[in-house]
Amino acid sequence: MPEVILTRALSAQTGGALRHQVRANHVREALDRVFDDCPLLHRYLLTDTGKLRPHVNIFVNGAMIADRRELTDPLTAQDEVHVLQAVSSGVLPDRIPTPARREARAEPS
Repeated sequence: MPEVILTRALSAQTGGALRHQVRANHVREALDRVFDDCPLLHRYLLTDTGKLRPHVNIFVNGAMIADRRELTDPLTAQDEVHVLQAVSSGVLPDRIPTPARREARAEPS
């Protein structure tokens, strides 16, 4: 059976379960099986119209899925489906501490 593997950032919506063995022939069916067990996860991954949210990426055996609209990429029993939700820190790029910025702050003015 394919295995759906979620990132730790999604664990609050799954009761802590990050790995799900599912019976599925394509990505959407695999997600639906996970949603059966973890209904809160649905709204984090899909829009109200059932489309994959822009900040969510899905990989099958390390390759990004081709069909982000309908999620029809086929699965085999040995496949691993990784679901990743982008996380933003809210830090402005000019505020990110780079080595040069750290050195500049360390020098006395």
